[in-house]
Amino acid sequence: MLPEPFDLLNENASTPLTLAKGEHAFRQGEETRGVFFVVSGAICLTRMTEAGAAVTLHNAKAGGMFAEASLYSDQYHCDAIAVAPSEVVRVSKRAIQTRQREDAVFSEELTRRLAAQVQDYRQLLTLHAVQTANERVYLAVASGRLRGSVTQFASEIGLTKETCYRALKSLTDQGALSKTGRGKYALRRSF
Repeated sequence: MLPEPFDLLNENASTPLTLAKGEHAFRQGEETRGVFFVVSGAICLTRMTEAGAAVTLHNAKAGGMFAEASLYSDQYHCDAIAVAPSEVVRVSKRAIQTRQREDAVFSEELTRRLAAQVQDYRQLLTLHAVQTANERVYLAVASGRLRGSVTQFASEIGLTKETCYRALKSLTDQGALSKTGRGKYALRRSF
């Protein structure tokens, strides 16, 4: 079942997809066909820089949405790669746009959902402005951003994985974080 307001769309507006680890939901430059929801697994949105480095734009987990910008773009601007076996649902761009024009309540709920995501991205930009790696990592863990691998987390908050691992170790050694599992950390006290 799709979250609000997408649950108001006709059944034929959505297409379930099963992706193996490493498989693409879409590739950068492909024609946009819709937005996606993660039912299970995880999807990493990645863009290649001019220098050939992969930059993580977003990590979508179960219950998450991705490719929202495709509603207003002709081409996808990044790759969407399954980082684990994943079940996703693609919701038709055409169906969403038609419903927006016909239903003010649907349009308002969609706008509300997208506005919440803008707020989340602004929080991420704030994290990027934090100068020290230790403080940035601590604040990012405190805000719940360490949801996938440490490598994806590091990319999302604008650090190399090596710098991120050093900061996690330092924060653990200082007692600010405790390691609860492989790639898993919890807050212990204020930094």
